[in-house]
Amino acid sequence: MIQLLKKIFSSNHDNGRKHKVLYITAHPKNQDTSYSMSVGAAFIETYRKANPNDEIIHLDLYKSNIPEIDADVLNGWKKAGEGKPLSAAEQIKIDRLNELVDQFVEVDKYIFVNPIWNFSFPPVLKAYIDSICVAGKTFQYVAGKGPVGLLEHKKAVHIQASGSVLSPGSDFASFEMGHRHLNVIMKFLGVPSLEGIFVEGTASASDQAKTIIDKTIRKAREVARTF
Repeated sequence: MIQLLKKIFSSNHDNGRKHKVLYITAHPKNQDTSYSMSVGAAFIETYRKANPNDEIIHLDLYKSNIPEIDADVLNGWKKAGEGKPLSAAEQIKIDRLNELVDQFVEVDKYIFVNPIWNFSFPPVLKAYIDSICVAGKTFQYVAGKGPVGLLEHKKAVHIQASGSVLSPGSDFASFEMGHRHLNVIMKFLGVPSLEGIFVEGTASASDQAKTIIDKTIRKAREVARTF
């Protein structure tokens, strides 16, 4: 009984804590013209109502500076490791990459939103993933174990739209490389699970698009209430 009361108290205490949520969108369109963004908006609306004290930070990857890992970044990392001064271009890009990973570590929950383009997500999301996979910050190398994720107390959900049906169990599931890629990354970083909310089949069954979207929005709202 004492252990049960402790568990209940701990759960209630955590529920009362203010969380930071990072809402990461990788779509050039808005909720009025994008299926994934419209579902994302419904998720956020419901989440806010259920968690009015939480802070939600919207990181729009298409409107943010997300440096690619290029020659400036690679040369800058090498120079920094050798204690050498960086060029202005190198310093600016590396400072921004540090800002992105620090922000990612600081928050408690992640909501990713993206479309599927050619069976994967937009390139800007890959660039963002590269910015948050940093040894010593989101994972570490442990002797005898290899890389170990450091974000084991975080939560993540993934909202993804595709014209075809690509979710697990479908005929074309093996073609899907967006959610599968992100799921591997979250596991690599130690995040316990990544729940997928898929808006799919809106092109292959265009006559049912509205029904598909409405159904997915209902699911998104359901997940948001307990996320």
